[in-house]
Amino acid sequence: MERNTVSNPLTIVTSPLSVKDSVNKLSDLLKEKGITIFAVIDHAEAGRASGFEMKDEILVIFGDPKAGTNLMLESPSIGIELPLKILVWQESETLIGYIDPKLLAGEFPIAKNILLLEKMSALMASLVRELQIQ
Repeated sequence: MERNTVSNPLTIVTSPLSVKDSVNKLSDLLKEKGITIFAVIDHAEAGRASGFEMKDEILVIFGDPKAGTNLMLESPSIGIELPLKILVWQESETLIGYIDPKLLAGEFPIAKNILLLEKMSALMASLVRELQIQ
């Protein structure tokens, strides 16, 4: 299942794992690749702590400062979209969503680092494919 429209730029796929297991697997994959995990934000935990009933939802923020810095040197405003993010949440099934980095080329003035956005896009697709395998 992939949903990606102009009004919703998320690429969304399903995971056979729970939200927490998907996030643990993603964290392991990122560590294996030497990619920095900057933050893991448990939206559901924060919501529950504030008195809300909420299904599991976790945001993982990660990246390679060398890659991101090159993009920000070319177009500082792209920093609003960096580092990369993957959201894992529960609906009737576990869903994984991300914004394809290639889309950023249309939103920010990136010319000389297009290849870098393509490599980031390939990384995101690869990570998500791995999360779809038990």
